[in-house]
Amino acid sequence: MAIKQRVKAEPSFSMSSMTDIVFLLLIFFLVTSTLINPNALKLLLPKSTNQISAKQQVSVSIKHYPDKNTFSYHINGNEKPVRFDNIEPALQNLLQQSEDPVFSIYADKSVPIEQVVNLMNIAKRNKYKVILATAPE
Repeated sequence: MAIKQRVKAEPSFSMSSMTDIVFLLLIFFLVTSTLINPNALKLLLPKSTNQISAKQQVSVSIKHYPDKNTFSYHINGNEKPVRFDNIEPALQNLLQQSEDPVFSIYADKSVPIEQVVNLMNIAKRNKYKVILATAPE
């Protein structure tokens, strides 16, 4: 009488390839998330072919609400708006340690030039350099 041997299938599964894929995806998302623009406000910037390579230290965004004809000002992309009369002290506080203070203005296309000029006047009073941000064409 012949004895039959049963061949059992090994139910184990190697997770090493799965962990490699998970780590690669993790690294990919970490790298791409740092490339995202830090400004959380969605602004429609005017287009321009000229781009400047100077690095701003602080950004001031002007958001226009045409239905109410109001404006909100945001410093460094913060979603909490800042009143216009508090912008100058905030900029002075943020730029006081800088040797060459620079701030950039991000303004919606629909923002009247008067609002932008008001921010430029703050820069002139405090001897700051200003960058007017535009979207590349």
